[in-house]
Amino acid sequence: MFFSLAVAVYACKQPNHASQKPTLFLIGDSTVKNGKGKGDGGLWGWGNFLPAYFDTTKILVRNNALGGTSSRTFRTMGLWDKVLVNIKPGDFVMIQFGHNDSSPVNDTLRARGTIKSNGDESEEIDNLITKKHETVHSYGWYLRQYIADVKAKGATAIVLSPVPRNTWKEGKANRNGQDYGKWAAEAANQGGAYFIDLNKIISDRYEAEGEAKVKAEYFNTTDHTHTIEAGAQVNAASVIQGLKEQKNIPLNKFLNSDARKKKVLP
Repeated sequence: MFFSLAVAVYACKQPNHASQKPTLFLIGDSTVKNGKGKGDGGLWGWGNFLPAYFDTTKILVRNNALGGTSSRTFRTMGLWDKVLVNIKPGDFVMIQFGHNDSSPVNDTLRARGTIKSNGDESEEIDNLITKKHETVHSYGWYLRQYIADVKAKGATAIVLSPVPRNTWKEGKANRNGQDYGKWAAEAANQGGAYFIDLNKIISDRYEAEGEAKVKAEYFNTTDHTHTIEAGAQVNAASVIQGLKEQKNIPLNKFLNSDARKKKVLP
């Protein structure tokens, strides 16, 4: 009798995943969610505008990105653990890091950098901020850990190349196909995740519209990384364009009717 009661109580405490809607989790840096996600300083991340493309009666969208983080520190700060515990079979996780990964590996300011590759090399440090010994890995290595964690939960991982900064050279946008975009694609392929080349999609649009328009309409005059609302809207639409271009990604079935029928970007 006592055993049966205990089993019943335990069962009641367990989440009934079968009756829950799937969730799309977003993890990344401030280009995904700037500040508190309320337009801090007039700047926005693309994650704020992504829910408008989905049928939210069938899927939830949770923006768990945090400004200032790298693929490394999102894990070491415990932020990933807080997301991972809520991931269930059938969920989706979009992963976009890279802007802060080029920072120093060990300094007294952030100590957030990663090794610039998709290899398995590592560096032993005594972290100047945490005062703890740490093994620092490559950018691609951290991405592969996220992918493995997501897949172990029965969820789907989607890696995105980092959005371009507002830096130009002879009319060409800030592409990263030879470094972080390349490493992100390699990590996704090795880990068995989907990959959206978000940097290329946005860079193609930027170059078509021209440097002057992009600078005037998508960014403010003092920040070369973070977008104002119009720029974040473009980036969100670019995510959806990349998603729709790969019809085999199961997340497509949760797009709302407008997003499915219309061309997302003009």
